[in-house]
Amino acid sequence: MNDRLFIFDTTLRDGEQVPGCQLNTIEKIQVAKALEQLGVDVIEAGFPISSPGDFNSVIEISKAVTWPTICALTRAVKKDIDVAAEALRYAKHKRIHTGIGTSDSHIKYKFNSNREEIIERAVAAVKYARTYVDDVEFYAEDAGRTDNEYLARVVQAVIAAGATVVNIPDTTGYCLPDEFGSKIKYLMEHVDNIDRAIISTHCHNDLGMATANTLEGVLNGARQVEVTINGIGERAGNTSLEEIAMILKCHKGLNIDTNINTTKIYPISRMVSSLMNMPVQPNKAIVGRNAFAHSSGIHQDGVLKNVQTYEIIDPKDVGIDDNSIVLTARSGRAALKHRLHVNGVELSEEKLDKVYEKFLELADQKKEVNDGDVLMLAGADTAEQHAVHLDFLQVTTGKGVKSVASIGIDISGQKFEAASSGNGPVDAAIKALKKIIMKQMTLKEFTIQAISKGSDDVGKVHMQVEYAGSMYYGFGANTDIVTASVEAYIDCINKFKKES
Repeated sequence: MNDRLFIFDTTLRDGEQVPGCQLNTIEKIQVAKALEQLGVDVIEAGFPISSPGDFNSVIEISKAVTWPTICALTRAVKKDIDVAAEALRYAKHKRIHTGIGTSDSHIKYKFNSNREEIIERAVAAVKYARTYVDDVEFYAEDAGRTDNEYLARVVQAVIAAGATVVNIPDTTGYCLPDEFGSKIKYLMEHVDNIDRAIISTHCHNDLGMATANTLEGVLNGARQVEVTINGIGERAGNTSLEEIAMILKCHKGLNIDTNINTTKIYPISRMVSSLMNMPVQPNKAIVGRNAFAHSSGIHQDGVLKNVQTYEIIDPKDVGIDDNSIVLTARSGRAALKHRLHVNGVELSEEKLDKVYEKFLELADQKKEVNDGDVLMLAGADTAEQHAVHLDFLQVTTGKGVKSVASIGIDISGQKFEAASSGNGPVDAAIKALKKIIMKQMTLKEFTIQAISKGSDDVGKVHMQVEYAGSMYYGFGANTDIVTASVEAYIDCINKFKKES
């Protein structure tokens, strides 16, 4: 009989800590429902005490899903635990995830404390959380850099206090795979009551070893893995759910099973990418657009003769349909609805009509509309609720010619126009926009990314703008990159107008 590995998804908590990728409650519920269909065992829904939004999201996600355990994060602080318990009141299966840093660096510099006091605080937090719920997970933050002997003492103490799961995070992504595997093995062999709890891994990807470290942890006894869709997360990200799921599916000899329905992987990958405006890198394992692409003549010849010569995964196993319906200007609503469904997006008939209108406009500009375009269109209708809209943009540019832009903006029904020159078309357009807005805004980050390939491609622009001491993140997408840049800047403006 194969061992069971529990999948703990933290896309909605650790994954959402990526700057500019925050979701609203409705979007979080959409992702949570998709995670339930995917088959994850635990959904970490948020950090309730951190904000009213996180608190409300945990409540609503608890109502929206049925069988997965809903988990809420806390520090080893009574108030945090009180708030988490309140947020979890509607969850059918609930877990409080509490913990504290255990490395000497955290103990000395973060807590100005000592090892014995940290164990006391850890035990007190677990015991207090157990007064609210039967399922308590303890995290030993920075366990990757914690001395193994001391870590074993902490783990034994919190299990004795009532922890049902103990999380061993490589918080900084520092560990080498054999080092992390040895750490888990040491705990399995030196913690007397280890059989009373599940050991969990939570690895970060700072050195590109999150998946390798997680797998080593599993091979040495961990039976829960903490992962995110597309590997998103703080800094360089977390362990990728799809990578762990497919490693275990491909390597059946490991005799470790998950509850993941792998055919749902690609749709939820696209959904998360679209909702968070965070493109998946083309060469990303499992879900990148090049994951099943073959450009080498030798590879193409081999695949045509027998697909297994170069593909160890059937694309259909992760939800990629080889025979996708091609979308063009002649495609109907049914074809568009089908592609949205394949990508994990369900729209009301009213919203579908609006997206279809935009689809036809885009299809007239492109030979073929791809999945990235479809997801961009599905998210574009939210812009209609904004106060500031782009009416028109005209740019004159070229070699030896100074770039000049004329722009028209609608602000809550009032029309404004301005013109400006600049160092290139984007600079000219944004300077013209600033003449209308008249706010002291500083552009801090500007990233352009193509959704797919081709001269008629839709370009995505991500921006970070500083205004009044706060950072705002904007997104724009258009076949014209100057227009996409202006729309991203306007997206930032709408966000700080909403808060003011």
